[in-house]
Amino acid sequence: MRKSLHKKPSRKVLTGIVAGGAVVAGCVALLPSVAQAALNDDASPERQAYFVDAAKEFDVPLPVLMGISYQESQWEDHDGRYNTSGGYGPMNLTDVTARMVSGGGAGAVGRGDVAELTSDPALHTLKKAAKLTGASAQDLRTDDKANIRGGAALLASYQKQLTGSTSTDPADWYGAVARYSQSTDRKAAQVFADRVFTTVAKGASRTVDGGQSLKLAATRSVSPDKGRQLAELKLKASVSDSDTECPAAVDCTFLAAAASNGQVANRPGDGVKVDYIVLHDTESSYDSAIKTFQTPGSGDSAHYVVRSSDGAVTQMTPTKNIAFHAGNYWFNMHSIGIEHEGFAAHGASWYTQTQYQTTAELVKYLAAKYDVPLDRQHIIGHDNVPGPQDSYVAGMHWDPGPYWDWRSFMKLVGAPAASRDGKSPAVGSAVTVSPDFGGNEQTVEVCPDDDPTGATPACTDRTESANFLPVRTGPSASAPLFADPAVHPGAGAGSDVIHDWGSTVQAGQQFVVADRDGDWTAIWFSGAKVWFYNPGGANTEPAEGVTIVRSGSQGATLYGSGYPQAAEYPAGRSPSQQKALTVYTFPAGQAYVATKPAVPADDFFASDDTYVTGAARYYTIQYNHRVVLVDAAGVS
Repeated sequence: MRKSLHKKPSRKVLTGIVAGGAVVAGCVALLPSVAQAALNDDASPERQAYFVDAAKEFDVPLPVLMGISYQESQWEDHDGRYNTSGGYGPMNLTDVTARMVSGGGAGAVGRGDVAELTSDPALHTLKKAAKLTGASAQDLRTDDKANIRGGAALLASYQKQLTGSTSTDPADWYGAVARYSQSTDRKAAQVFADRVFTTVAKGASRTVDGGQSLKLAATRSVSPDKGRQLAELKLKASVSDSDTECPAAVDCTFLAAAASNGQVANRPGDGVKVDYIVLHDTESSYDSAIKTFQTPGSGDSAHYVVRSSDGAVTQMTPTKNIAFHAGNYWFNMHSIGIEHEGFAAHGASWYTQTQYQTTAELVKYLAAKYDVPLDRQHIIGHDNVPGPQDSYVAGMHWDPGPYWDWRSFMKLVGAPAASRDGKSPAVGSAVTVSPDFGGNEQTVEVCPDDDPTGATPACTDRTESANFLPVRTGPSASAPLFADPAVHPGAGAGSDVIHDWGSTVQAGQQFVVADRDGDWTAIWFSGAKVWFYNPGGANTEPAEGVTIVRSGSQGATLYGSGYPQAAEYPAGRSPSQQKALTVYTFPAGQAYVATKPAVPADDFFASDDTYVTGAARYYTIQYNHRVVLVDAAGVS
């Protein structure tokens, strides 16, 4: 009987929801009567009434208040839980903690500067709302009425700062709405305000959690003086589209991510080398991903987002800066992140040829700019990034998932697969896993939690072309799937659930052959010997010119990061914690393929652009489905 992995999937679900319609370029329609927006025969009174009461209490036009809430949460309260931007309730009041950024895109667990990462006032609008309303922080997190009052009070405070008073005319609130976005970038703040006013103009209605029906009626025309009101915010000018970092053939625009979702740097001029390009998927629409990255919060951002339909690209972070995209700060420090509109459970239908071609052009451009080798040891998926410490390994994201065609993609970037020699690989040699995507059909179990599109109402088996091969405990299709020690601690078998990355090898990954038995090949993998089906070498290619590292007689220690030791930091610096991954082992006699050369232990402080190095040097090895780091002194 197949063992299923019944747990919440380890991949991102971006919660930002973009209001319908295009960005407004001119006049929009607004409601002639505040009451008309709130009081509709088919609307449930409770949450709708909270908006009415809060708007009246703080002299905020009700259409504007409801439009902001729709843009921030679609009027949902999330049962007191925070979203990916660290925000609570219908008004997305933020209160970002060190724990949030430790486990979010920042991956800041163990960082000595984690308090600095969460110090931006934009990350704590909930606390300001508490002061303005007198409500407790807990009520603002969990009580709809208090949360909506807090949002209204916050918005009114912005309006008073800008104009000295409130106004009954919604057109006068454009600047305050832009300020509510918490963006320090003029273009990003304008896009947020335009989306809110588009929602107000078109109207909206939906049934929210608990079965309540809310409705915002379409409203009459009004023309905000956008230029004047935005100028009063004194926001920094956006990077122009002409300054985007894209190859000429790519349709590329710039829209800044929230400043708190990354760090200003000067890579590689400050010493921080870019070694990896990490590919992701958004688990949301293109627009929704962009909105999420614009929202100050728990640290989700990327350098680029690529649209599925036409390959259009939005750059959101200058590549010299660090974006919080990989859930591991050390890898963020050394990488560029590219998000793709799509859903991992439906990848083949979202990852279009246009999207592949655009990303290939972008990767080649970036690889040339930063001297990143065009191979699968340096062009990796989010699902290949290690957890920074033990407790984060099992929860690492698994995008872009099993349906990203790595073999074809690497051919597009100019690194085609080598020719197969038609032979079973020799024990001790290195091989590249290389199944043909189109002919490699694999069956996985997909459950509702794996599919945020809602297209999977119940757990079901899916058989499709895939980029992976399952690995087993013995040379037989009936042998149990390998159980990753972090994902399945103490278990005797893994699972074929789509997000269970622990029992798979992926196209382009390289391993050392440990054994052969008929049509089966064994490799060293995750501290064990695992087997995959490979008749006549049909699923592998010889990996030549690679670096193979072997542990000494005492084994070797593995890490998810490469920080210096505490004593190596300059006085006055808070050291990051370089902690070993104790869930994994590198026993004596085993061997793994490593990137070359080994790189120095290092760290970075964005506050004054300071780069710190240590004496240790680390190899990155292909350890299992993910890479890990090993101290060069512990291997030969």
